[in-house]
Amino acid sequence: MLKLSNYSDDILKNLSLTLNNQQSLIILGSNGAGKSTLAKVLCGITPSDILLQNKPLYQYTTKERTKLINYIPAKLEIFDDYLSLDEYLNLSKLHTLLESSNMLKLLALEKLKNKPCQQLSSGEQQLTMLASAILHNAKITIFDEPTANLDPQKSRDVFSVLKSKLFQSKIIITHDLNLAYKIGYDVLYIKEGKIVFSNSSEEFFTESNLNDFFGTSVKRIKDEIMVNL
Repeated sequence: MLKLSNYSDDILKNLSLTLNNQQSLIILGSNGAGKSTLAKVLCGITPSDILLQNKPLYQYTTKERTKLINYIPAKLEIFDDYLSLDEYLNLSKLHTLLESSNMLKLLALEKLKNKPCQQLSSGEQQLTMLASAILHNAKITIFDEPTANLDPQKSRDVFSVLKSKLFQSKIIITHDLNLAYKIGYDVLYIKEGKIVFSNSSEEFFTESNLNDFFGTSVKRIKDEIMVNL
């Protein structure tokens, strides 16, 4: 279980949330609302009084923390210009019996195995981070915009992986409302650093709520959430 109580900083205002074991969550909000800031708070990058399994996060050793929580940022940052995709995935393997070859096949990255991570396209880097998260295999994985920079086919592949049993609990930050709707997790909506909605996906994606949060920019058409251009 993950718990944050009454947390405030320069961006976030008195935020509280609880993620139970095996529960997953979608975090929505406009640009600058505080979503990524909250993600960094939850995984301990920003110091806070986070409780994991009823114990303060700071009381865990680094190795223990790797088993509990993992943060996947919106952009891959590699500091070794020559580190290949396969080498990066092998370094990512922490708490799983899966091999990097399994991930290369799953995400159709086999042809890129020996390519330096710095030379991967933005979409290929996005898939690389997803593969590394599977190999890390933490109890809670936080994804910051996991479908950014992906074409429709790859977005669909990522959706299937996120819905699978390859992860335990997931927190997914996204602007992709159709992804959020289809995946069906409980929704947390943040506006100007405050939680203004916290409930089920079914309750969030009503016509009334869509109008309240997105005005005329979004439409629900049959079983899809569409941008109203």
